[in-house]
Amino acid sequence: MKADAVADAVAAEKEKKQPAASSMNDRVWREVVSWFWVILAFLLIEGTLVQARVIPSGSMERTVLVGDHLIVSRMGYDAGIPFTPYHVPLWRSPKRQQIIVFRAPLPEQGNPDFIKRCIGVPGDHIRIVAGQVFVNGTRLNEPYAYRDQFAMGSSAENYPPTENYTLDGRATPEWSADMANHIVNGELVVPAGHYFMMGDNRDNSNDSRFWGFVPRANIIGTPLIIYMSIDAREDVWGPGEAIQRFGTYASALIHPGIIRWNRLFHTL
Repeated sequence: MKADAVADAVAAEKEKKQPAASSMNDRVWREVVSWFWVILAFLLIEGTLVQARVIPSGSMERTVLVGDHLIVSRMGYDAGIPFTPYHVPLWRSPKRQQIIVFRAPLPEQGNPDFIKRCIGVPGDHIRIVAGQVFVNGTRLNEPYAYRDQFAMGSSAENYPPTENYTLDGRATPEWSADMANHIVNGELVVPAGHYFMMGDNRDNSNDSRFWGFVPRANIIGTPLIIYMSIDAREDVWGPGEAIQRFGTYASALIHPGIIRWNRLFHTL
């Protein structure tokens, strides 16, 4: 009898523990499912709708400044898997004078993401004379462009060059060799499926003048709005500077004066 009582007590204890264990498993499973949907939503938004970007250089000043944090729309331009090279171009294409984020055709540098202004679309004839840009024979109205008056005689501001396609050593070897194939009657002709990009800060911009056209497949999207702007050195925002960047954000909390408040929520 005593043994039976002990067995019954053990069985009862097991029955008490099973619901608790089952309840714990349910909670863990619900947490896993919740995080799965959160991660899936992030991948969908980041891969097809919008991305957050920070400006690391002054090639687009004064339109966007070093330390400007942008929301970039990918909608209709590009869809891909975040943090991978896998992506698919969509139906929208850049318009002339639109600001565009794209993968620069610089494989030796890992095809870095650049932000520039689209100056030429497929079929356009481009010529630059003393810093003034002419497209299809008409001078572009460019109130956004910043030019150094002392650089008006440079080959980059009189383009395409009639000789010395290296552009004083600034052009890539590939573009130096290929540039002449796209010049007709002293004008650069943009081929089908490609775009010609230039920075607004014309004499401080590494752009299509020096490495050629941007394929449509390299287009990522267009910036929408500046959601944060912090006045800090260029090297803080470069790739691989996570520690310096974190320190800059912490400094902005302590010294809010380094935040450019007048630029917040500025649309582009």
